[in-house]
Amino acid sequence: MKNLKYLYVFLMTAAIMMVGCQDDDITIGEIKAPTNLEVVSEIVGVDTENPFGDGSGVVKFTAKANNALSYKFVTPGSQQISQTGIASIPFTSANSGIFTYEVAVVAYGTGGISTTTTIKVDVFVDYSPPAELLELLYGDGSKTWRIKSEQAGHFGLGPVGGNIPVEWYGAGPEEKAGAGMYDDRYVFNKDGTFTHLTNGTVFGRRILVDELGGPGGGTVQEDDVFNYPYDDYTQNWQISAPGGSETITLSGIGFMGYYTGGSHQYRIFNRSVPNEMILTTVDGNGDFSWWFIITSEEPKVDDEFSTIYKDLIWEDTFDVDGAPDPAKWTYDLGTGDNGWGNSESQTYTKSPDNVKIEDGILKITAKAENGGYTSSRIKTDGIFAFTYGRVEVRAKLPSGGGTWPAIWMLGQNYTTVSWPASGEIDIMEHVGNDQNTIHSTLHYPGNSGGNGVGKQTTVPTASTEFHNYSVEWTPEFIKFLVDDKVFHTFPNSADTPFNADFFLILNVAMGGNFGGAIDPGFTASTLEIDYVKVYQ
Repeated sequence: MKNLKYLYVFLMTAAIMMVGCQDDDITIGEIKAPTNLEVVSEIVGVDTENPFGDGSGVVKFTAKANNALSYKFVTPGSQQISQTGIASIPFTSANSGIFTYEVAVVAYGTGGISTTTTIKVDVFVDYSPPAELLELLYGDGSKTWRIKSEQAGHFGLGPVGGNIPVEWYGAGPEEKAGAGMYDDRYVFNKDGTFTHLTNGTVFGRRILVDELGGPGGGTVQEDDVFNYPYDDYTQNWQISAPGGSETITLSGIGFMGYYTGGSHQYRIFNRSVPNEMILTTVDGNGDFSWWFIITSEEPKVDDEFSTIYKDLIWEDTFDVDGAPDPAKWTYDLGTGDNGWGNSESQTYTKSPDNVKIEDGILKITAKAENGGYTSSRIKTDGIFAFTYGRVEVRAKLPSGGGTWPAIWMLGQNYTTVSWPASGEIDIMEHVGNDQNTIHSTLHYPGNSGGNGVGKQTTVPTASTEFHNYSVEWTPEFIKFLVDDKVFHTFPNSADTPFNADFFLILNVAMGGNFGGAIDPGFTASTLEIDYVKVYQ
């Protein structure tokens, strides 16, 4: 209890300092510290024969205070945030018996000012997770879990306390592709730690997801936040069985699938299917029970991609040697403002030294010359644009530190609404400082610059062989492919700018925010393109 005692003193000191030093902030109204903080506890399973509970170790706490906006419950090794002041906390012990636990309860008011108190509870703990459940969770230590996105009802909601999975709404197979949930992985480590591999973004409930304390951003669609930027993290997990229901509790902000806040407790509704569990949890608003199907089996890879766009509407196969066809392409020239907005180092030209068609191949060459760098950027701006379809580009990429080739599209209305409101679809980007890593990214308001929504894949022969880089663009989704294999899916909707005409751009930049440091020994390297085709 020594560490908890020091934590309590620290919290009390911090609260006093905040109350004594912070003036009223007129932007949020009068700052008030919560007062009259009261906490009551209810041990699960208490009756005349079991005055200290049923052995599950679960205690329900209810906190109330004047002027409180939210509450936090702190125990050794875990903490829970609650908007309602209600939290269920499972206590565990290596041995059976009656134990005294101390909980620090923090009530937060406007401006983050807090008031703290503590409460002690005597709880009977007599629960050990069954061996088969532990085997299911971590096995030999190599198990990794994910949302079973290919199964109907893998995510959904119903009434609080309901026992019918996804009673009110259930997601169809892959319905939330690209939202930041399906590429997450969860590991229940044998030592009691829980690792959440986010792949850079997560999916969550609007407002509640801010509890994560991330950098902000993501895409808000009604009550959901897609692709909220958030790094991998580690918390703790433990098993309890309040009322006989096996329950996984994650400490701190630990969660699975979709951030709902609340108690971070996931009741195991069913685990009869091998390598699979159906879980349910109540959100922090107390509005819904959320349901998830998780599995420790990786999805089967579908090597066959079937496009819905098969009518060729535009192409350039670069059959005539010389300069690019002026009926199809125009140029961006010069240095641009601030290196084309990315601190790039090249000057774009239309010199045959930088761009030409030779032997049926378009060649865009970045060169070191006269103490700087030259290259080329060609586009169909004002000549050809389209809405929805499939773009396929067969290309071999340049190499060398600082090279930054791109095959991309920009909203045709960029001159009137400006970027990023126009939207940007990066079909392929590659940087020589990260050889063979292919990036496909979307940029739009709230997701511009380094906050673009993207994924990466590895192509070991990106600069030595030709590969097909393509995008399938529909009103419902945008899928990015390399050699006809999908590696990134974005859920398109009427709320994005990706529902209007876009034009094509091909270029090789040097250095800049993404290209990085240029190799001082760099001389020249070429982006080679066999063809560009557009289907609808």
